[in-house]
Amino acid sequence: MTDKQLDTIAAKIVARMVKLKSMEDWFSHVNKSEESWLVYEDLDLDEEAAAYGELAKLMTLMDICKGDEEYEKCAIIKNRIDETKAIIRKYKK
Repeated sequence: MTDKQLDTIAAKIVARMVKLKSMEDWFSHVNKSEESWLVYEDLDLDEEAAAYGELAKLMTLMDICKGDEEYEKCAIIKNRIDETKAIIRKYKK
């Protein structure tokens, strides 16, 4: 691997670390707020945005269940993923 390639990789790693740190700082700030539970509620998400959030959560749960070899749970989660994707599809038209 050349020095130029190493520099490119290093720059990408640093950029991602900085981004993660800024997100971590923001999240920490939001959680320290006395009314942090209101922050999510105040976003006033539409159905499509809520469906994307639900889909992300379900996909994470699916990965966890696959890793734990809990295939019955995977089947249930898959059905909910299909329902959520149907909601998202109606906004794609």
